[in-house]
Amino acid sequence: MKKIVGKMSRIFIPAVISLFLFSSIASAHVTVTPNTSTTGAWETYTLKVPVEKNVATTKVTVKAPAGIEIMSYQPVAGWKYSADKDSSGKVRTFTFEATGEGIQAGQFQQFVFVAKNPDKATKAAWDAFQYYKDGSVVEWTGDENSDSPHSITDIVTATSTDHHDSQPAAHEDKKPAETTTEKSKSNNALPIAAIAISAVALVLSLRKRG
Repeated sequence: MKKIVGKMSRIFIPAVISLFLFSSIASAHVTVTPNTSTTGAWETYTLKVPVEKNVATTKVTVKAPAGIEIMSYQPVAGWKYSADKDSSGKVRTFTFEATGEGIQAGQFQQFVFVAKNPDKATKAAWDAFQYYKDGSVVEWTGDENSDSPHSITDIVTATSTDHHDSQPAAHEDKKPAETTTEKSKSNNALPIAAIAISAVALVLSLRKRG
């Protein structure tokens, strides 16, 4: 039995370690979430930039997918934002660049921005360019099976809309609801009044007899 356990350990443990390392490497790329959104929505997107080298990342540039309009961004301490726009004023690419040390090895940084989705369903590809302090650039522009895939957001047709009342609710004259204290007072007052009435009736009855 011990020999069997020993053999299984020698096979199982390295397999688990390999799987863990592979999943870590596979997930260490620039991503944009959420993976799914709806047509016409003003979506809050998160750009996640991990460092896969032993040098710092100092800049990341992202191309706006066709049909998606970049509207605003959340400032991040130690980073400056810039955007390249077309003749109509729409953002073509946007960049976060470090003003300090950047993202160190073993770390990641998140950048949040708001964009308006297109009115038609599509698959939005987020091409990103990650710049390292040593001058190297990793282009995250490949398909999902490549070594440097870009993120995809599946823009699907909205199946429901927010329900807003087009007309104000009809005004109803209602008395404010009684509180528990008020109800208890009114309930207590009933037996007291009944006792008082009974007492008065008894006194009157005795006087008549007298």
